[in-house]
Amino acid sequence: TFEHERNGISTRLSLGIAEHEAVKLATLRITNTAGHPRRLTITAYAEWTLGVLREHTQHQVTTFYDRSLGTIFARNTFDPQFAGWVAFWSISEPVTGHTGDRREFIGRNGSLASPFSLRSDTPTKLSDSTGAGMDPCAVLQCAIELAPGETRDLVVALGAASREEEARALVAKYRPVGTARAAVADTVKAWQRRLSTITVKTPEASFDAMLNRWALYQALSCRMWGRSGLYQSSGAYGFRDQLQDSMAFVYAERQVARDHIVRAAGRQFVEGDVQHWWHPHSGRGVRTKFSDDLAWLPFVVDHYIRVSGDESVLDEKAPYLTMRELTPEEHEVYDLPQESGEVGTVYDHCLRALHRACTVGSHGLPLIGIGDWNDGMNRVGVEGRGETVWLAWFLVTTLRAFAARAEARGDAATATDFRGKADAYVQAIESTSWDGAWYRRAYFDDGAPLGSAESEECKIDAIAQSWSIISGAGQPERQRQAMQSTEEHLVRNDARLIMLLTPPFDKTSHDPGYIKGYLPGVRENGAQYTHAALWTVLATALQGNGDRAFELFQYINPFTHSATREAADVYKVEPYVVVADLYTAEGHLGRGGWTWYTGSASWMYRVGLEAILGFHKRGETLHIEPTIPRTWKEYGIEYRHGSSIYQITVKNPDGVMRGRSEVIVDGKPCADGAIELADDGATHRVEVTLRGG
Repeated sequence: TFEHERNGISTRLSLGIAEHEAVKLATLRITNTAGHPRRLTITAYAEWTLGVLREHTQHQVTTFYDRSLGTIFARNTFDPQFAGWVAFWSISEPVTGHTGDRREFIGRNGSLASPFSLRSDTPTKLSDSTGAGMDPCAVLQCAIELAPGETRDLVVALGAASREEEARALVAKYRPVGTARAAVADTVKAWQRRLSTITVKTPEASFDAMLNRWALYQALSCRMWGRSGLYQSSGAYGFRDQLQDSMAFVYAERQVARDHIVRAAGRQFVEGDVQHWWHPHSGRGVRTKFSDDLAWLPFVVDHYIRVSGDESVLDEKAPYLTMRELTPEEHEVYDLPQESGEVGTVYDHCLRALHRACTVGSHGLPLIGIGDWNDGMNRVGVEGRGETVWLAWFLVTTLRAFAARAEARGDAATATDFRGKADAYVQAIESTSWDGAWYRRAYFDDGAPLGSAESEECKIDAIAQSWSIISGAGQPERQRQAMQSTEEHLVRNDARLIMLLTPPFDKTSHDPGYIKGYLPGVRENGAQYTHAALWTVLATALQGNGDRAFELFQYINPFTHSATREAADVYKVEPYVVVADLYTAEGHLGRGGWTWYTGSASWMYRVGLEAILGFHKRGETLHIEPTIPRTWKEYGIEYRHGSSIYQITVKNPDGVMRGRSEVIVDGKPCADGAIELADDGATHRVEVTLRGG
């Protein structure tokens, strides 16, 4: 909501969307606070893209005006997926003028700051023109008269529908101001419901704000449902991207997570690899040689089952795709695959993914292909021989988790196979990739190490260190040393950030890939890449250092980068959403980069809730096992489980960062610390006391 008052006119503009329809609603309340009547012209303006880039589609967009509805409609019949769709721009007041030509409205070489048609020195009436061949926009004007003290409400709607009849119905439906406001109110209520599933109250308000509202909202609204942002607006699903996002939804929107697991399984090829990303309306996407994408499916499935207890997801069925395989010279192909006719359970899809992922190079490590989690390292293994240490840690984690799943299903052979592969990877890492003070990151095709003290650039990479702990597979003394090296080389306490690697790529003779094309200190190339920074926080918490884990978490918390005007001037981006990257480039230290559309939001939610506050749901039981600052004497969590409420108070009288938990549920001691969850409509009170020693 935006409020403004000037020259005796008070305005209140509220923006929102309909919960289940593609309509954005702007309700405007105008009040005449002057002592005399006022006549006002209201102008509603929108630019049409109807595609990926406006510059590419403006000659394809056609518009037409419907006088009875006071609406400009637009369509792009050239679009391969949305040719039949119709967009609309409407206003609830009688229209006195309109145009579909942007040049007419703003003027030649004009701007929206001072549109030619609205300038007082050259007032012009709109031409009422729409059609093809214009610089497409939608301008609607109306005139209103207000007596002293009078208030008028109106609504402007922007939307789209698959057929013109549906578009017209939506215009008519949301023309009444009351209907529009009610629709937005329903959306707000829905968000309040899902965001209040878990509510935390700690000694740090900015931490609470991220966990109670912003992180989950960012992950669900932008990443999962919108799949769009200012910096990237494609609408595509990324295989590894939305799978990771869905891990944060298991508490508040479990069905969203479950549905996406099945959806992602259906984007796997018969050979076991997957589409790196795909467009849902057509199924078109890219087949690549990225080495990690496919392994995220079993990793996420295991998390979903552990939290929800819903093992039935393993028996859901999804198709396999077919498409020509890439040649040795090809890195990726964008095309439309077909369903092969073969269908498998989610369990089968997970096994096929892991069998395909478990490659072995000369060091006994997985082949990196044209990149692993770090897409920008797309030339480290371009010849097919490069290897990745990080993926080895990740596969160890996933193989061991799925060995347990296989064993539970009576698949002893798979369990034995997966445990053997995991053990072999651990042996390979420890015997070949300990660099003396940290773990190496990868090996180039020629065997040269990456992320080594002997490397020209990128001497140390954060994720090879953090995952030695997250996997639980690194040697304890090496884990401690690896995190100490991370602190010494990658954490910038002066700028409150955690770098992905250092020094950045610039002039090295070994070409790591397009990551080197970024300026040193930008995005993955030596900046904070927040996704990986949160893994560093997670690893710190897993080591039991609650003071430092929370401090590092707050380094990432956007609120802390805008606490003062001076800090905000450095940060330069929104103070309420997680950034994908934080620059270390010369002259831009601490500047925020890409915001909103980042997988960091879901990881931030989970690291804060699970790793720091210790909220661990395991099916129908709950464990509270925090790693917190020793100065926290108490914090609370309220969890809505079905129709029940669990009010949890955690007390820390001994001032420990991690301790033995004494749990009392509804006045009764809980010997094993496992809180049995019941959907009985009651409010249950839980008291957890941390003890030292």
